[in-house]
Amino acid sequence: MGHLFLFYTASAFLVFWGIAHLVPTKSVIRGFGDISRDNKRIIMMEWIIEGVTLIFTGLLISVLTLLNSYYEISGFVLSLIVAFIIILALVSFFTGFRVKFLPFRLCPFVLITSALLILVGLFL
Repeated sequence: MGHLFLFYTASAFLVFWGIAHLVPTKSVIRGFGDISRDNKRIIMMEWIIEGVTLIFTGLLISVLTLLNSYYEISGFVLSLIVAFIIILALVSFFTGFRVKFLPFRLCPFVLITSALLILVGLFL
């Protein structure tokens, strides 16, 4: 039963962090100053894609947990999700973590915490 709590907590972290990406999108783009319309669109696209990806990943964890948390396929897919989250965390660590803006610096920790919650849940 404890593994369910860990899976749902990881899911909530990712959904929350995804929403936290989407809400300030316009102000993030404005923060880049006077850049071309194309560059603004590229930044907007990438910012939205990351937010939607995090939300989707969190929802996928919840659906897998809700539907069949004990089936072998769920464990396999959750393992793939852990690998995906760790890759995102590494990218974030080597890029956004170097920025002075605090939410960028928190991103790798939110992602690694989510991955660890899932891993611990998989072994319970």
